[in-house]
Amino acid sequence: MTEAEAAPRRLRRRRRFRRQLRSRIILAFVLLGFGLTALFAWATNYTRTRVENQLVEDVMNSNIDAYADKYYSAPGQTPGIDFQQMVGRVVKRENFETLRYEQPDWYELGDGIHNISGTNPDGSPFAYKLAVRKTPNEWFFLAYDMTQSVRGEKQFNRAIYGSVLVFTLLSLLVGWWAASRVMSPVSELATRLKESGSSSRPDQLASHFPDDEVGQLAEALDDYSARLTDVVQRDREFNADVSHELRTPLAVVKGAVELLLSAPDLDDKTRSRLLRIQRAEAQCTDLISALLLLSRNERGHGATDVGRLAEQLLDAHRAQIAGKPLELRIEGRSELVVDAPEAAVSVALGNLIGNAVKYTKRGEVIVRLLPESVEVIDSGPGLSAEDAAKLFERGYRGTHAGHSQGGGIGLSIVRRLCDLYGWSVRVTPGEVEGVVATLSFHTR
Repeated sequence: MTEAEAAPRRLRRRRRFRRQLRSRIILAFVLLGFGLTALFAWATNYTRTRVENQLVEDVMNSNIDAYADKYYSAPGQTPGIDFQQMVGRVVKRENFETLRYEQPDWYELGDGIHNISGTNPDGSPFAYKLAVRKTPNEWFFLAYDMTQSVRGEKQFNRAIYGSVLVFTLLSLLVGWWAASRVMSPVSELATRLKESGSSSRPDQLASHFPDDEVGQLAEALDDYSARLTDVVQRDREFNADVSHELRTPLAVVKGAVELLLSAPDLDDKTRSRLLRIQRAEAQCTDLISALLLLSRNERGHGATDVGRLAEQLLDAHRAQIAGKPLELRIEGRSELVVDAPEAAVSVALGNLIGNAVKYTKRGEVIVRLLPESVEVIDSGPGLSAEDAAKLFERGYRGTHAGHSQGGGIGLSIVRRLCDLYGWSVRVTPGEVEGVVATLSFHTR
């Protein structure tokens, strides 16, 4: 398989995975775990930072006041600092301008706690908090080294990020396990439902599941299946009864017509009418057989010579065109024999030929025999785009139908027969005029 052929398959698998309920449950667990863990990590970091800053600032505020008191209690001496990581400095009035050149950032600061950070000449970072108290004659500075705290904060953040990742992966595992537990009965229900479709009377599903939501769904499916089976059974029985009851009068008609046709003194006009009745009886019999196959959704078998049947259908329509300036002819020869009852092939091909004859006022209708298909070509009014899209829908009658008789179900029956036997049918506009209907008998 080439890369171009494999790419659409991978895309379909990804789309199918996104649509699966199992993947949605797993994704929900992952998002929930990640969201809660990230929110908790942010709240923890925010609280730790705020509490730490508040504690440091309270200590510095109290200590800078004590620092100033020590200075005033012993003027002329530099007060000592009783705490590690702290550095104090007193600048007298005559040294204010010196401070401007030595520590310009300190010179501009006002009273309060300030955060100072930067890089040392050797490239190492530094960070400290600076408490400032300025009086007219002295400025007091108390610096608290925060480098160790910043380093600890980075380590703490790395631990927090690692915790978020670990708990997200844990949420993925929990979601995978929960999805498997939740979806297991649903998958089992789907499997049993597929297997139950192989018999005419599906097995009961509810007995295999506990009385929970899945069990209630199985019970509802059992009820629906029972009602649907009853409807299908009644429909099949009705179709079989109708088929049987219609065959009986048609057999009577067939016998009576054959008896009348055998009379030696039969005039041509009466014989023509009797032959028309005989063709209508054969058409009705074929249609009943085809509809019975469709109602049972089962393929009948046979060995139908398509070429011979096409000639018979053309002969039948020649007798019905009633002086219409229309030529019906067959082109080509084919040894194609289809494994299907002659009635089914006759209904499918006969509808295409019948439509061509009905809507072609003059010209010709050609039945072209090909190795695996039959083309019905007419010189009628053609086909619009709207008609081509809806032609095989039940009850649809084309825009060219006018006031002609018919319920618009003939081509719908053709399509259903094609679906049943794996054939294909299409109707396209002709090269110059008319329509080309193609019935292919190769198995799809």
